[in-house]
Amino acid sequence: MRRASLVVPLAVALALALVACGATGERATDAARDRDPRPNIVFVLADDLGWGELGCYGQELIPTPNVDRLAAHGMRFTQHYAGSAVCAPSRCVLLTGLHTGHAYVRNNTETGGMRFGPDAPEGQTPLPAGTWTIARELRDAGYRTGFVGKWGLGGPEDSGHPLEQGFDRFYGILCQRKAHGYYPTHLWSDREKELLAGNDYLAEHQRIDAPLATEAEYFERFCGTTYAPDRLIEEAVRFVEDSADRPFFLEYASPIPHVALQVPPTELDAFPREWDGEAMGGGPYLGDAGYVPQPRPRAAYAAMIARLDRDVGLLLDALERAGVLDDTLFVFSSDNGATFNGGTDAAFFDSVGGLRGLKGSLFEGGVRVPFVVSLPGRVARGSVSDFPSGFQDFAATALDLAGLPPREGLDGVSLVPVFEGRGAPVRTEPLYFELGNQQAVRVGRFKAVRRRLGKGDLTIELFDLEADPDEERDVAGEHPDVVRRMAETLAHARVPSAVFPSAALDR
Repeated sequence: MRRASLVVPLAVALALALVACGATGERATDAARDRDPRPNIVFVLADDLGWGELGCYGQELIPTPNVDRLAAHGMRFTQHYAGSAVCAPSRCVLLTGLHTGHAYVRNNTETGGMRFGPDAPEGQTPLPAGTWTIARELRDAGYRTGFVGKWGLGGPEDSGHPLEQGFDRFYGILCQRKAHGYYPTHLWSDREKELLAGNDYLAEHQRIDAPLATEAEYFERFCGTTYAPDRLIEEAVRFVEDSADRPFFLEYASPIPHVALQVPPTELDAFPREWDGEAMGGGPYLGDAGYVPQPRPRAAYAAMIARLDRDVGLLLDALERAGVLDDTLFVFSSDNGATFNGGTDAAFFDSVGGLRGLKGSLFEGGVRVPFVVSLPGRVARGSVSDFPSGFQDFAATALDLAGLPPREGLDGVSLVPVFEGRGAPVRTEPLYFELGNQQAVRVGRFKAVRRRLGKGDLTIELFDLEADPDEERDVAGEHPDVVRRMAETLAHARVPSAVFPSAALDR
């Protein structure tokens, strides 16, 4: 992986920001010491961040000192899986504790298809009314619950709205399409639209036939005034500040680094101009693969991730000021693997750390994600876990930490024993995935993948992840007994879905 010395000044600046936040500082007040002993929970969910795009996972081009410091003070998981390889189902798994063989939302869909324009309806397939979510359970147990960022599990007037699914406070983007640009006309504050100053409607997907004369022209045409992530992190920090008198659960679902490649232009120069020069195979992105043009796409992508890392520092700072940092489980992860479109360059950044596949694929690069946790006194500093885990484990883990009884029927296990170094929990449900024409399951060292279900092809490719973590060699022919067991597991791990049917699997 290539190292870029020109990013060091930014890394130093961001590192100083974390030092200021005092990631292991003392609790600030006597009130903090006397508060409810149940830990707060802050879950930072990146959008399309690849497994290899953090320094603590091997990234050398993009500085991420805040997340790296979080890992140094907590635990880094090396075999953690998102709920799916795309946004909405992954987020459903996280909140419901059900993998995509049982979850209600199993793909990115919406009634009437994907529509764009200033008056297009907002929202994807909504969670049904009464859906059990970890947010609802924690709220009922006395936690204050907040969701800030990109939702994608319902629209403004249906059962999937965050306020209908267990959250006391919502601020952000309901519809995934509205998150295709970082200068939207509005964000939602609970059920009200908040107009963003200086942002006129900007078509989410545009293409130009030739590079523009100057960089300034790109920013004039394809940027607005108010950068939505600025407002999102402000509201997340405010939620922490307003909630510190009782246990709280905050999910901060940043839209970064999902394309479009948009970031305030002043942040681009923290990264080498040479990255996007002809000598390194770079150049302006003209919109050919969707979203909006960008004069320096590699620099913009790196700047977005650096900004996300800065936001982690701001949240840690808010927890420290409130005197609750040592009382908080802080989690950082991503909803799926790195993307392939919108001008991104996963090969340049080694975004999936050599794994096979990107977003949308059930190979490791599409579903294995960073997972970093910190909880002083219960998570050993600088520890690393190889325990295979996934988003379906979060609900069981949160119940355990909150002192609530386990919920029957969840597909995950509590990771608290892993956090505390007490050994690995026994998994009764496999790490299972389905997405469109693909199906996969991991059991122990083996992973089975089907990827041509649309053609009725139930052929299983089998990979030994211990010997071949990059899934380069199909060993199905060498292990017919394992293939047979995997076929049985794939059949038993799912129930048919009327909303997301599979002709090949619902026979």
